[in-house]
Amino acid sequence: MHNPVKQATDQLEALIQAAAKSAMEDGSLPSCELPDFVVEIPGDTKFGDFASNIAMVSARAFRMAPQKIAQVILDHLDFSDSLFVRAEVAGPGFLNFFLAPRWFGSVLECIAGDGDAYGRSDYGKQEKVMIEFVSANPTGPMHMGNARGGAIGDCLASAMDAAGYDVTREFYVNDAGNQIEKFAKSLEARYLQIYKGEDAIEFPEDGYHGEDIKERAQEFAGLHGDKYLNVPDQERRQALVDYALPRNIQKLHDDLEKYRIVYDVWFRESTLHESGAVQEAIEALKKRGLAYESEGAVWYKATEFGAEKDEVLVRQNGNPTYFAADIAYHYNKFAVRGFSRCINVWGADHHGHVARLKGAMDAIGLDGSKLDIILMQLVRLMKDGEPYRMSKRTGKSITLGDILEEIPIDAARFFFNMREAGSALDFDLDLAVEQSSQNPVYYVQYAHARICSIEKKLAAEKIAYDPAKAELQKLTEPGEIELIRRLAGLPGEIIEAARSYDPARLTHYAIDVATLFHKFYNACRVVGEDTGLMQARIMLCMTTRQVLRNVLRLLKINAPETM
Repeated sequence: MHNPVKQATDQLEALIQAAAKSAMEDGSLPSCELPDFVVEIPGDTKFGDFASNIAMVSARAFRMAPQKIAQVILDHLDFSDSLFVRAEVAGPGFLNFFLAPRWFGSVLECIAGDGDAYGRSDYGKQEKVMIEFVSANPTGPMHMGNARGGAIGDCLASAMDAAGYDVTREFYVNDAGNQIEKFAKSLEARYLQIYKGEDAIEFPEDGYHGEDIKERAQEFAGLHGDKYLNVPDQERRQALVDYALPRNIQKLHDDLEKYRIVYDVWFRESTLHESGAVQEAIEALKKRGLAYESEGAVWYKATEFGAEKDEVLVRQNGNPTYFAADIAYHYNKFAVRGFSRCINVWGADHHGHVARLKGAMDAIGLDGSKLDIILMQLVRLMKDGEPYRMSKRTGKSITLGDILEEIPIDAARFFFNMREAGSALDFDLDLAVEQSSQNPVYYVQYAHARICSIEKKLAAEKIAYDPAKAELQKLTEPGEIELIRRLAGLPGEIIEAARSYDPARLTHYAIDVATLFHKFYNACRVVGEDTGLMQARIMLCMTTRQVLRNVLRLLKINAPETM
């Protein structure tokens, strides 16, 4: 697996270090330890393909002006047998470096050689990472926030896998505690209303008002009739939950699979209670002197870990809180299953829970810094230029299922990954279904399909693609160089998406490559009399298609051959 940019960066760092060492040996620079310096691709590459701040950061160590240091290093640089041909001093002492033409050709050879594996790396060193995302309550359908969280979490998992991490995707099923009690009472009220009328049976004020609750109650009544009308409340509620909960969880499975999300693990909260793990976590905190009893409840000393107030772990009625189960769950992730890093994708409304859960990991003897929380801002659905109203519990909520019925799955996954998680997102329903270059996913897919049509056209003209005849050094047009430079960046973009937890980088990258390809194709004629140049341009087309295909595969978006 190749990373052309890293290869050039590593070589350039070695060239700079060798030049500085040579200058120290002949007395041009005083002997000292070379400080850390940066080699990077500048924002404007017309002044150089790479740049370094070596002279700027070493001014104090060498007790010399940066421009003079830069000139000394420049005089000692040896570019023979390297990927670079020259360098120059710029501004207050920056060094700009220019790549040899053969590097650009080598990029296409790397892509062609790696094929579907191009972009992958061993950056993560197989670190064992879990990404928990969506984890919607099984008391109702998934909403817009879950749709965004699903796309972000799943594409981040793909990026981290491609960057060399050992990634597990997990869904945490909240099938215990208060929300299940509320679910049971809501189902019970709707079931009783079927036989006694809505006026006779008061619906719980904090119950779940969605149409899905009515549907489950109707299904249950269709199966059992009035059999559960006159049994004890707890028996009725348990029967309703035993019927409705598995069906709701299966619906979560089905909707997420339709959305192309397949989890490695579905972890049930109830197993933490049944196994005694919740109580064990509470006892562990007690042994550490970080839990105490007061007013008939058990409390966690959250204030010792930066919180404003202590937290209840066990209520006065003897039932553990959700927070107690959450501590046990994350203890299970780290201590029992051995993940070295855990990433949770949460809605921004959970921001108050971040510090206290990380603190609780420290309190129970783990490292809270190994728990990373991605806080995801709200989605505003737009239609006809206006906000599309939605409300979470009134039965009018926009569900994931609604979204997938209204727009293509490709568009949903692409659009929900168009901005970093911490930014609010306006989702334009009209644009998502538009078949034009204004629709970013259509634009990217069209670039892929366009290259496929080029291949078909060449075959029709009986022109065979022969990479051995490609004279890659002839690819010197600005549009060609710009496109190749961007193709070379895929491994680095995947690594950065994984490192910064920002899979939106991949959608932006795909748009960039599509834009540069269209620009190249409109400026450069592929079929011509010069066989070597023609084959080189065909190779540029084919490797661009490979890169687009690889990125779209990570995003789990189709790469169509015709549109």
